[in-house]
Parts: sequence; C-alpha cells; structure tokens
Amino acid sequence: MRPRPPIRGRGIFSGTGLIITGLAATLVALVYPIWSYEDRSGTGVDVLNAQTVATQYGPLSELDRDFVTKVRLAGLWELPAGQQAQQKGTTEAVRTAGRHLVEGHAFLDERVRAVAAQLGLALPNEPNDQQRGWLEELNAAQGAEYDRKFANILRLAHGRVFSVVAQVRAGTRNSLVRELADDANTTVLDHITVLEATGYVDFDALAQEMASTGTAPPAGSPSPPWSVADPGQIVPVTPSPYPSYTLPPAATGPPSPLSGS
Repeated sequence: MRPRPPIRGRGIFSGTGLIITGLAATLVALVYPIWSYEDRSGTGVDVLNAQTVATQYGPLSELDRDFVTKVRLAGLWELPAGQQAQQKGTTEAVRTAGRHLVEGHAFLDERVRAVAAQLGLALPNEPNDQQRGWLEELNAAQGAEYDRKFANILRLAHGRVFSVVAQVRAGTRNSLVRELADDANTTVLDHITVLEATGYVDFDALAQEMASTGTAPPAGSPSPPWSVADPGQIVPVTPSPYPSYTLPPAATGPPSPLSGS
C-alpha cells in the first residue's frame, strides 16, 4: 500500500497552529515582566526590611545606624585636628578653618550622643585606624606642608561624609536621624566652605580620590556594632582648654560660614 501524503494545513505550521503559538508567546511576554519585578528575596527592598528595626521615632535602617556612628567618629578625630590647626596653621584662613571644626564637631557630638541614647545605640570612643593615621600624618607635618595636608585631608573626609548625609536625609524614615542629618548637613557644608577658603585644596586630586574610592558603604557590608539596650557611658568629645570659643546651643546648629565667626 502506498503511504498517504501529508495533509496540508495541519500541525503547528497550520494557520491555527501559528495563531496558538503567537498567543502563547504573547502570554509569556506579558507574564515575565510581572515575575521579574516582584520583590523576591535578595532585592534591595528585601534587604532594607530585613536590616531595619522598629523604634518609637520610626524605622531605623542599617544605613541610619551607620550614619550615626560616622557622625560620632568624625568628631573623635576632626575636633582634635581643628584644635591642632589653630596652633600649627601658618595662615589665618587655616586657623579659622580649625576653629570652625572645633565649634561644629563639639555641637554635633552633643547631638549625636543624645540621638544615640534615645535610640539605644552604642557609640565608639576612639577614632578608627584610618582616622588615627590621618592624625599621625598631620602631627608629623610642619609649616606650609602642614597647611596643605590639613586642608586636603579634612576636605576629602568631609566630601565623603557629605554624600552619606545626603543619602540618609533623602531616605531615612526615622525622625531623630532626619534631624541629625539636617544638623550634619549644615555643619559639614560649613567645614567644606572654610577648608576650601584656605586656598590649599587640590580639586583635581580630590576628584580623582573621590572617584576611585567611592563614598557609600558597599551593599551587604557589616554594620557597626549596635544594640537596642542602654548603650552605656559615652565619653563626650570636648575641646581642650586652649583657646575657648562659645558653642551654639544644641537646638540651633553651628554658626553660618557667612556670620564672620
């Protein structure tokens, strides 16, 4: 018996088959984006929620806690650096910048200790290794070399913190952290302004350094130690007896760079 020839118009290549295949492809195209943008485990929102704790002042994220710690650490080394600049600076502009650092970080340290106590966060009492290294570098410098190192090291440090302040202020859901970010923003901008006014800042080198190192903590990096209990005794950051300047009240913020202080 002769084999029957294939019947035309049947199977997947028939008119009906092509229509069914097209409809299936369209359905897949519509469903895939919905699946792709679901909040699956490992996404940024999922990580944020996993690392956030509830407080009476609003949710407190890992970035919030890291920011509070950074404000404290900044004062632990920048305040003594400012005191030193008032003694070792060879120009009035450098000595003025030092004075602003002392005033600003004495104010911010009072604020950050109050916020940490209300949130139950532990704070460091010593600068970190990098900050101690910067202080040692400044200790070893003299004359115009000191002026240049002071202006550029402190300007770099403030630039890194400035971007973190902006990120926290834009995204925090905690009212205490938001208020602290406002105070930090005013203070850091004042310090950036007076450091640049020394005339020693190398903006080309600064831009290269900022671009190569980045400013925000990498995703998944360990957060600083913190707790939800009494953080215990935190030693205040206070200027040494020489020279003395009136500090602003904690509710108002540091003096404006345009005030002539």
